[in-house]
Amino acid sequence: MPNPLGFIAFDLGAESGRTILASLQSDTISLQEINRFLNLPQHTPSGYHWAIIETWRHLQDGLTKAAAHARKNNIDLISLGVDTWGVDYALLGPANQLLGLPFAYRDDRNPPAMQAALQTIPPKDLYAATGIQFLPFNSLFQLLAQKHANPIPLQHAQHILFIPDLLHYFFSGIPANEATIASTSQMLNPRTGKWATQLFAKLHLPTHFLHNIRPAASTLGPITPDIASRCNCPPIKVILPGSHDTASAIAAVPVDTQNSSNWAYLSSGTWSLMGAEIDQPILTDAAREAGFTNERGVENKIRFLKNIAGLWLVQEVRRDYLTQGTTYDYPELTTAAAQADPFRTLINPAHAPFSTPNNIHQKIADFATTTSQPIPQTHGQLTRTCLESLAFAYRDTHRKLQTLLKQPIDTLHIVGGGGKNDLLNQMTADATGCTVIVGPYEATAIGNALTQAIGSRHVRNLHHLRQIVRNSFDLKTFSPQNTTAYDHQADRFADLCQTDTNC
Repeated sequence: MPNPLGFIAFDLGAESGRTILASLQSDTISLQEINRFLNLPQHTPSGYHWAIIETWRHLQDGLTKAAAHARKNNIDLISLGVDTWGVDYALLGPANQLLGLPFAYRDDRNPPAMQAALQTIPPKDLYAATGIQFLPFNSLFQLLAQKHANPIPLQHAQHILFIPDLLHYFFSGIPANEATIASTSQMLNPRTGKWATQLFAKLHLPTHFLHNIRPAASTLGPITPDIASRCNCPPIKVILPGSHDTASAIAAVPVDTQNSSNWAYLSSGTWSLMGAEIDQPILTDAAREAGFTNERGVENKIRFLKNIAGLWLVQEVRRDYLTQGTTYDYPELTTAAAQADPFRTLINPAHAPFSTPNNIHQKIADFATTTSQPIPQTHGQLTRTCLESLAFAYRDTHRKLQTLLKQPIDTLHIVGGGGKNDLLNQMTADATGCTVIVGPYEATAIGNALTQAIGSRHVRNLHHLRQIVRNSFDLKTFSPQNTTAYDHQADRFADLCQTDTNC
């Protein structure tokens, strides 16, 4: 039997990063975590920035260890690829040098820039031009914020590279933009997949740093000789995955699309992203008003989805306790939440103060006071408040999605690390009335690796990719059990959101 084929997936999230070595053999895939590291932005005098050089050091360490593991286990390394969160970018100057550290999307410079942009371009026109949900950290608004604060880097920039593009450049020496990550920026025409340069003209932003966009599964080139030498790695290729982590995760949804139609996905992690895979963007006023976005996927699919706050809320609960000197792991928080009284306190996950770091306990208390609800007192009550509120947000998004697609959705595939939270999975089944199928947890790394395999022609297409996922991983199913309770509380949640003016 020939040796397994190795694909290195660097998967970076807004809290941590990992190097995964995926081995492909006989239409099954297995994963080996090579290293894991913190990936947190830092407050500096100039703003909230990603420590990108430290991240690059961890990726080189991951490549070194992955190459050693492959040699030891007779795995034939083929390629590597990087996926990350969306929207954040770096600028490269005339000599392809970094023009400063990348800003993190939660920097507080962004909301005023969004308001300024929407005063220049009416929301209806901006959505028709890009199909992207209005979020204050979208790259278009970040560029406008940069222009207002310090336009000099924009004037000198030769390339804008989103975070995975930048890391692919570090590995290969070739600056290039990949389609799925570029599509998060609110800078692309959703019909053509090309830059929406007319928006730049209206906002008086330069365009000289915009270049051609490459689709997922494109081969960028080999790693540089310097990287190969320093990491003791053969000259493997850099093949672009779905560089937006959600694009890679959705590629790995284990659905048989030839025999299933009424399905949707929920990529569950720091962010929750619920949506459907479609062939053409939906650019209607109803889609805009419902907050849906049209992003690019693998094989040029459209990821029609909505961003929801996600397990960021629980991460912040845990972080607040850490700052107070108390350590809870996520299973402890979930166990305590399961024992807490249901529906005691609900919040609007889209409440603007919840989107910025720190002091989530006080922010939830303030929301509870404003809405005449009991203030959560324990870690279980706080966590249950977050989880139940997320389930209601999923319910609301599920109903809006059905309306926009003009078809029922009775199956919801949950992928990503958030799928490990069985309490939230059951809440989601109960709140939406859907059969919830969970797995794989490592969908992002799997989709990353197998999209590389499409690029290297070891996997035929997206349908074949998903067949490999079904061959390789066990899935968990959650059936609706307590829909009546959520039906009874739905109006209460809707009222909380409708009266919340700070979102």
